[in-house]
Amino acid sequence: MTRCDQTQAWNMLTQHYTAQGHVFDVRTAFAQDPARFTKFSQNAPQMLCDLSKNHLDSATEALLFELASACGVEQKRDAMLRGEPINSTEGRAVLHTLLRADKSPQFIEISGNVTVISSHIAIENIAKNDPNGLQDKLQAVHATRDAMLAYASRIRADSTITDVVNIGIGGSDLGPQMAVLALDEFTDKSKRFHFVSNVDGHELAATLARCQPHSTLFVIASKTFTTIETMTNAQSAKAWFEAHGGTDTARHFCALTTNVAAAKAFGIDTTFGFWDWVGGRYSVWSAIGLPIAIAIGADGFQAFLQGARDMDAHFASAPMAQNLPMRLGLLDVWYRNFHRYTSRCVAPYHAALKRLPAYLQQLEMESNGKRVDANGQALPYATSPVVWGEPGTNGQHAFFQLLHQGSDVIPMEFIAVKHATHTLNGHHDLLLANALAQAQAFMLGKSDAGADGHGQGHAFFPGNRPSSFIVLDKLTPSSLGALIALYEHRVFVSGAVWGINSFDQFGVELGKVLARDIATRMASGDVAGLDGSTAGLMAFLAA
Repeated sequence: MTRCDQTQAWNMLTQHYTAQGHVFDVRTAFAQDPARFTKFSQNAPQMLCDLSKNHLDSATEALLFELASACGVEQKRDAMLRGEPINSTEGRAVLHTLLRADKSPQFIEISGNVTVISSHIAIENIAKNDPNGLQDKLQAVHATRDAMLAYASRIRADSTITDVVNIGIGGSDLGPQMAVLALDEFTDKSKRFHFVSNVDGHELAATLARCQPHSTLFVIASKTFTTIETMTNAQSAKAWFEAHGGTDTARHFCALTTNVAAAKAFGIDTTFGFWDWVGGRYSVWSAIGLPIAIAIGADGFQAFLQGARDMDAHFASAPMAQNLPMRLGLLDVWYRNFHRYTSRCVAPYHAALKRLPAYLQQLEMESNGKRVDANGQALPYATSPVVWGEPGTNGQHAFFQLLHQGSDVIPMEFIAVKHATHTLNGHHDLLLANALAQAQAFMLGKSDAGADGHGQGHAFFPGNRPSSFIVLDKLTPSSLGALIALYEHRVFVSGAVWGINSFDQFGVELGKVLARDIATRMASGDVAGLDGSTAGLMAFLAA
């Protein structure tokens, strides 16, 4: 595929931005087009998304669609769904969508082959068009899922287990933790859920202080069963368990891993695996989701998968102009490469979604934080923005000052839920009013001529600051599944335009390798060959 900056569409977007994009004013756009909300908002599975407050018009979006076509985004999407090895640096397929396929999936034919989308057509009917082995992979997915859900049901029914401690890091922690917190309304209230990721012993010690060995289940989540932070915490948890009278490791520990032998040596009999075509940050749909299944039950977990599956079908089949992940991913390219915005703030106006920004940080920045294209060539343009945020209304009293009046323009992303599940009078209306008001304030701004009547006073708000607004009807397992899948596909779209491999993460490894060496040196005191700063800090810490 032609690299994005070498396409005619890229040149046309550059000219378009120079001519009018950099002076686009949303306030003027609304004044000129009363139907702007209708044109730039759309329904997608489980949600409404309003894009009308963005620096975007029909001409811009048409050029972005041309860019996506020139970069082969739809073809790359289809290749991913067919199970082709689009993770080129590691020679792997990328099939997190397969993890949420149901047992009788519909196989939509793409270029003579098939891909899994939703339900209706039996598996055996497509074997002849299945060169990438989707049938076998799907059977393995369902065998593991069935076993995992059965185990989750047993744990839910076991009244002697009151605490579930998930020990993992990265994708083995952020996804399950975010989802269990988000779906608190649906969780089993007879059990408490804890998530330990940091190798800092303060986190594990604080968790263990709230647990009892005889009533705790430890879930050790590590694909290789060698991740140093996870295994350090796991060994300490086991030592605490034994020191406090725990005697049945096999009952109180399970593992989410492919290294069954290492888990067995640890004393674990119950293991659930996953596959090398599942990246950690895309693994919440796999056995890594065991804490979610324990929390909300098998039916809830199936609804979680169904919501994601509905978004998969939308992404796979909706025309580009009505395809929400496409539109959002292309908007990200428009902002990052033409407006040169370096950051995007996510503000969920629902307290249960408080860990969503952290989850999205990993999803987007680990996927698209790359400086070379899929061929290993250095890129002359920027890729992933910095993604960050906190729940509203807390963020309003922290960093919204900078967003409103700071020198940088940072696109905002509001996520709201139409219907609350609590019954406290007045709270939800006030929450929604704040979300709507903040989005309006970012757009409208506020005049203040200053003391001399000619400048821009302290109370001046420039306005014209872009925002998107996503509304879920309710926060449920299915709507959360659809929301997560939306972001997964959005990240895919921008990465496909940039021509990068969004599915490797070599940047995670270097510091981990050096940490092993430094840990050995700290034990021995050997600083030979180290740079002066590291040697000096080691000496100070050892004194």
